Amino acid sequence: MRVIGIVAEFNPFHNGHGYLIKKAREIVNDPRAIVMPVMSGFFTQRGLPSVCPPQVRARQALLCGADVVLELPFSFSCAPSSRFAEGAISELVSTGVVTDIAFGVDTEDTELLKTIAGSCFDDTELLDTKINGYISTGISFPQARALSIKDIAGTKGISGDLDALLSSPNSILALDYLLALKKIDKRKRINVIMIKRKGEGYHSSETNSAFASATAIRKLISETAPDFSRSEIASKLTGLMPDLSLGVMLSQNSGGVFSFPDQVSYIRDALITASASSSLDETAYMSDDLSGYIRNFAKDIRPDTLPDDDHDLKIFENRISTKRYTLSRIYRALASLMAGQDNSYLEIRRPPYIRVLGFNQEGKYCLKIIGKCAKIPVINRPSDCLELQSGNEDLKKIFELDMRAASIGWKLYGKDIASEWGSIPVIVK
Repeated sequence: MRVIGIVAEFNPFHNGHGYLIKKAREIVNDPRAIVMPVMSGFFTQRGLPSVCPPQVRARQALLCGADVVLELPFSFSCAPSSRFAEGAISELVSTGVVTDIAFGVDTEDTELLKTIAGSCFDDTELLDTKINGYISTGISFPQARALSIKDIAGTKGISGDLDALLSSPNSILALDYLLALKKIDKRKRINVIMIKRKGEGYHSSETNSAFASATAIRKLISETAPDFSRSEIASKLTGLMPDLSLGVMLSQNSGGVFSFPDQVSYIRDALITASASSSLDETAYMSDDLSGYIRNFAKDIRPDTLPDDDHDLKIFENRISTKRYTLSRIYRALASLMAGQDNSYLEIRRPPYIRVLGFNQEGKYCLKIIGKCAKIPVINRPSDCLELQSGNEDLKKIFELDMRAASIGWKLYGKDIASEWGSIPVIVK
């Protein structure tokens, strides 16, 4: 049985995701291969709440080609690319059944990615020294990391279009997936499938292609705020998402399963919390005086800093962004603050359990095998974790953090903050 693991956010599930699943099955030459995404939950890697609850996005994926959907815990899904990648790859490998891992890239030169992953990270001390040197000049961490990798690649005689590769978010993530596999799959048992991304770039807001980015799709949704007219959303997104995916999102919204989140209110709450916090320095990702910057920003906030109609947060982002701190880092720090994640959580390197968000009939059979092969506990609902907590401190911490993040998420989706306790896996027949 071929089991293809995919790392995704499905925020929301669009045509590019469908293409990735279809292409992965084609490459392994097995139309019945099990596809098992591990997906971010209530918060994404960028640090903002997802546009739909994880259960809705899991249903979208299951109706559009996936067989089993797993959830990546908050501490790993709302994290820098290296932690995000290692957490996701670790969870997939821990199932004990994954034979292949597929992900999208923005380059045709996949061999260059493999060469960099295999040659440029052996001397971590040298890499860290170079990164810190570049950061001291006032540039951001992602830029410093890219320049440092390019320097080391040059000393090793590695050639190619390094500038284009290292400036692409998808390729940077791909590089981190490869590095995570290097750590976790030491015997190289897992086949790596890198699929060239179709359509617009990762952050592109263009919608003149059937393969519009998730960023563009979320922007179109935000343009319908605050009413979020379903007819208007349907008109804007038809053709940019699979019909089943769009239908699920709109029907679940119509049926009261969730409301589209008010991100302005969320950011306001986060800034109020920051201004009142006496332990901001201890919050994850608040190092390098980011805590002081956010505290000062929050105290000086004015009506035009975050207007009611700034639904895509562009005005806020223009005011808070700096060369020193990336927006993603700021958002991840604020999410950590709201969920109560301090630096001790970052010492937990890999997910301590596997959360099943949903499955179909083929996936049900796969889950039976996972139950026998998994290297860490498998849970179907939050209550499953309660009896596991006493003997595993890491599991207890990560689970409680997940539940706090879920409470924030459900509040944003207009539901009771304790809704997650009633969550069960989505089953698609």
